[in-house]
Amino acid sequence: MDLNLKNRVAIVTGGSRGLGRAICLGLAAEGVKVAISYLSDPDAGIDLGDEAAELAKVIRAGHGVKALPVGGDVAREADIERLFAAAERELGPVDILVNNAGVWPTAFVRDMSEAEFTRVLQINLVGAFLTCREAVRRWLATKRPGRIVNVTSQAAFHGATSGHAHYAASKAGLVSFSLSLAREVAPNGIHVNLVAPGMMRTEMAREALTANEQRYLERIPLGRVADASEVADVVVFLASERAKYMTGATVDVTGGMLMR
Repeated sequence: MDLNLKNRVAIVTGGSRGLGRAICLGLAAEGVKVAISYLSDPDAGIDLGDEAAELAKVIRAGHGVKALPVGGDVAREADIERLFAAAERELGPVDILVNNAGVWPTAFVRDMSEAEFTRVLQINLVGAFLTCREAVRRWLATKRPGRIVNVTSQAAFHGATSGHAHYAASKAGLVSFSLSLAREVAPNGIHVNLVAPGMMRTEMAREALTANEQRYLERIPLGRVADASEVADVVVFLASERAKYMTGATVDVTGGMLMR
C-alpha cells in the first residue's frame, strides 16, 4: 500500500532511541525526511547526540532521504522554536509531528516528591503541548494541512500499579489535550491522533522487563512484548493520507492489554 508520504517532512521527538528510533526508520522507509529531536540537557548531564547522529547516518544510507539530528529539551519553549526552525531550514516545511518524547521514572505516590511529579508532566505533557502549538501556529499561518501523532499509553486508561502514577497522569492528560486540539483544528485540515502502546522492548522498559517480564506477559492477551517497530507501523499509518478520515482517535497497540 502506497502511503503517499514521499518527500514529506516529519519531526519526531525523542527520536534517537526506542520507539522514536523505530518511528524515524519507519517514516524514512516511506520516503519521509526526518528531523530527529533528541534530549540535550548539559545541566543534567544528558546528551543523546551520538545516538541521533548515528541514526541519521543509517537513514541516509539505507533510505536515501535526509535526516537531521536536533538537540534540545521539549519542555523548553525556546528549544521547540529552534527545532522547528532547523527542520524547516534544512528539510523544508514540516508536514508531520510525532510527539514521542517521554520519561517513565518509578516512584510510588507515598514516596513521590512534588518536583518528581511536576518534572514528568513537564516533559510528557507540557512538552507535547509546546510542540503541538508550534506546529499548529505554523500550519495556520501558511494555510497548510498537517498531521500530529501523539504517543500516549495504556496507562492513561488503566492507571499504574507499579509506581508510575505520574506517568499515567501525564499520558491521560495528553489524551484529553489531543482530543481538544483535534476538535479545534479539524476545519483547517490538521489531523490529531494518538497511539497507545503497551510494553515494548525498548531502553525505557528494559529494567522493568528484566526484573519481572512474566508479570507483564500475564497481562497481555497476545502473550508477548511488542517490538517497537510494530507500534511504529501504526504511527506511520496515522501520519499518512491513508488515515485522512481519522482525527481525535486513539489506536490501541497493546497486544490486547487495552482493548478499547
